[in-house]
Amino acid sequence: MIVASMLLIAGLAQDPQQAQVVVAPAILELAVDASRQLTARSVNAAGSAAAEVTWRSSAPDLVAVDSIGRITALRPGTAMVMALVNGVVGFAQVTVPALPAATIDATLPVDAIAAGTSAPLGVIVRDRQGTPLAGVALVFESSAPAVATADALGRVFAHAPGLARLRITAGTATSQLDVRVAANPAQSYRLEASRTTARTGDVIRLNAAGVDGAGREVVRLLPAWMMDRGGATIDVEEGTAVFVAEEPGQYRITALIGQDIARSAILEIEPRAIAARLEALGRGPLAGHHAGDTWAFEGVDGRDYAYIGTFMHDWMKAWDITDPAHPVLTDSLQLDARRINDVKIHPNNRIGIVTREGASSRRNGIVLLDLSVPAHPTILSEYSETVTGGVHNVWIEGDLVYACHNGTGSMHIIDISDPRAPREVGRWGLDKPVKTLHDVIVQDGYAYLSYWDDGAIMLDVGAGTHGGTPTKPALVSQFSYPEGNTHVAWRAGRYLFLGDEIFPDDWDASRPIEARGFIHVVDYSDPEKPRQVATYEVPEAGVHNVWAENDLLYVGYYQGGLRVLDISGELRGDLYRQGRELASLRTGAPDAVTPNWSMTWGAQVFKGNIITSDLNSGLWIARLQLARPVL
Repeated sequence: MIVASMLLIAGLAQDPQQAQVVVAPAILELAVDASRQLTARSVNAAGSAAAEVTWRSSAPDLVAVDSIGRITALRPGTAMVMALVNGVVGFAQVTVPALPAATIDATLPVDAIAAGTSAPLGVIVRDRQGTPLAGVALVFESSAPAVATADALGRVFAHAPGLARLRITAGTATSQLDVRVAANPAQSYRLEASRTTARTGDVIRLNAAGVDGAGREVVRLLPAWMMDRGGATIDVEEGTAVFVAEEPGQYRITALIGQDIARSAILEIEPRAIAARLEALGRGPLAGHHAGDTWAFEGVDGRDYAYIGTFMHDWMKAWDITDPAHPVLTDSLQLDARRINDVKIHPNNRIGIVTREGASSRRNGIVLLDLSVPAHPTILSEYSETVTGGVHNVWIEGDLVYACHNGTGSMHIIDISDPRAPREVGRWGLDKPVKTLHDVIVQDGYAYLSYWDDGAIMLDVGAGTHGGTPTKPALVSQFSYPEGNTHVAWRAGRYLFLGDEIFPDDWDASRPIEARGFIHVVDYSDPEKPRQVATYEVPEAGVHNVWAENDLLYVGYYQGGLRVLDISGELRGDLYRQGRELASLRTGAPDAVTPNWSMTWGAQVFKGNIITSDLNSGLWIARLQLARPVL
């Protein structure tokens, strides 16, 4: 997907019938601070070569490239270097190996460990650039083994009151840490669970304590936690075990308090079985071309409508869905575009906005629609002045449109209070030369930007917590993850649901696409320090757009169809394996552009129904039938 991302950045498409660019060497390894000259040759069908080359790097902070193709390795990692010749690109893959360990930082979570108990060491190994290293073998030696020792995993066992100095070694890097062992006032130990019976997917917390004769906690314990079987996970937070089961059954959880001290608890876990099904009510096929995003609303005439964009086509379709079992196509609106990706409706239901990409005039931007007669929308105005490079997605918040501009990779803020004369009133983007902004939503005064390999950006756009206003956003936090391709976000309660979209490099919309990517569940209880706590991954498919409402997450999971997920309570671990998925519906059809291959786009809950589109088979309307409510 690095190659696909670079093509997206360049705004190019490879044509195998035209010239090809050959970069040499095409694959190489380069040590940090080393340099190498690359060459690029553009060969056309007749075999001749062209000379003028533009060079770019997919990760300039890892591998820099100058105007003549000389690359320099800056940090460990992998980058693609692109050579652009006459509108055609070639690539070289550059791997920069990890540096050896240079420093070791070791800490203990307590000032002193009670004799007879244990505590985990926090060890961070860094290279000479300060980058943390994973999987480094460590050696621990104690100056006073009778006082304290450490095992190979970095757990310190306290044996008797006193002071011991631990020497920690990783290759040629060393560090020392003083370990203080205090007298232990505890007379006994106990293990408590927040509950002992639960369903799969429910969170149970367990705490171990050292107590005196009156049962009062007198020693803070930081035990190692173990299970007697698989099928569940345990996270440890400040000594507390956070348990969640993926499989029903009985679990024995043991807290290893010290070398010879352990306490156990038995947990009984039942299946998370909720009887539910997704029923397809109606469908509006788009014959002959692919569908884009859709948005449902109640028109000013009191009837219900769904507008749907098109992919690799220049029409927006208007459907009357007042009878959800029998959608009626009322009109089509043709625009100069190769892609009408997004459709949004103003809260007053009188103005619509569609995005444009690939216009023949190269003036893309957004198109505002007059919905006075919602069955037959008309063009009210267009805005492309500062977003001519193409807009992929938008969000309407009051009279402001937050637009993701392909050209700048920034969010442009457009005032539509006078819908016949839109104007830009603000802008926000990451301060880096190469970036891809894919999507934006605004909820409760915060904007969440899906910034592809740069992750999710949270901005204050009027919440007032970080000094932001609707037209002058202020950064709250950034959260990214190794998979990259952050494509969509939706906030529900304390959680942000992030989806990453991963297509194979050789995908073709005319054939079945094996998409991948999944949902990252990120806890934003502290918005300045978001942390991933769970995932939802359908193994055989790839995620696209999402919608959350009333403890349910509705997901367009491309070839996996429309999925509905129970997101009630606290979320931890693998939500798919826990059985939190309630129902699914495949949206493939024999009369689709790509027959019988679901490519479900997303979901919108509207008047009790679920409105979605399928890249191949058009508009779908479904309803979730629950035998009993989600607890």
